[in-house]
Amino acid sequence: MKLFNTAVIFAGGKSSRMGRDKALLPFGGYSSLSEYQYEKFAEIFKTVYISVKHDKFDFSPPLITDRYEQSSPLVGLISIFETINENEVFILSVDSPMIDRGVIEQLYQFASSSSDADVVIAKSPQGIEPLCGIYRRSIMPLAKEFFELNNHKLTALLSKSKSVYKSFDSNEPFLNLNHPDEYERAKELISGKN
Repeated sequence: MKLFNTAVIFAGGKSSRMGRDKALLPFGGYSSLSEYQYEKFAEIFKTVYISVKHDKFDFSPPLITDRYEQSSPLVGLISIFETINENEVFILSVDSPMIDRGVIEQLYQFASSSSDADVVIAKSPQGIEPLCGIYRRSIMPLAKEFFELNNHKLTALLSKSKSVYKSFDSNEPFLNLNHPDEYERAKELISGKN
C-alpha cells in the first residue's frame, strides 16, 4: 500500500571513495542501486523521483535534474522545490539501501507532531543523517541564502533551520555505501533478507 506522497532519491554524488558511480552499481537483483531504491520506494510513495546532474540510467524513472552547476545536496534540494509543486518530500541518498518502510513510517509519525518544523531528520547512534528525512518547502528561503553564501553544508543549514530529529537505536538501517567493503556488506545483508 502506498502510504506517502513524494520521495526523492539523491543519486548525483561523485562517489570518489567508491572509485566508481555507486548509483550505477548492481544491487539486490537490479542492474543498479538506483533502480533498486526506485522500485522499493515506488511501493511506499505515490511518486518517486531521482535527483541527478544528468540522466545516466538504463531505466526510465522520473528525474529532477540539478538547475545549478555546483554539485551538492543543497543544489539538489533547491532544484527539487523549484521543479515540483510539493510542500514536503522525503529525501534519501541512493547509497542507503537498508532504509525501509519501518524507518519511513516512524519519521512521518514523528513529523505529524512537528508540523511547524522545516525538516524532520533521522538521527542514528552515529549522528544525524541529513539525507534521510522529510524536507518542507519552508526551508527554501534559508537554503537559497546558504547557496548565495556558497555554503553547501546541509548540516549547517539544518542547524539554522527549524529542524527536529527522530532518534533511532540502531546504526544498521543507516549503512552508507561509501567504500567497496560497505557495498559488499550491504549485498550480503540484502540477500539474507530475500
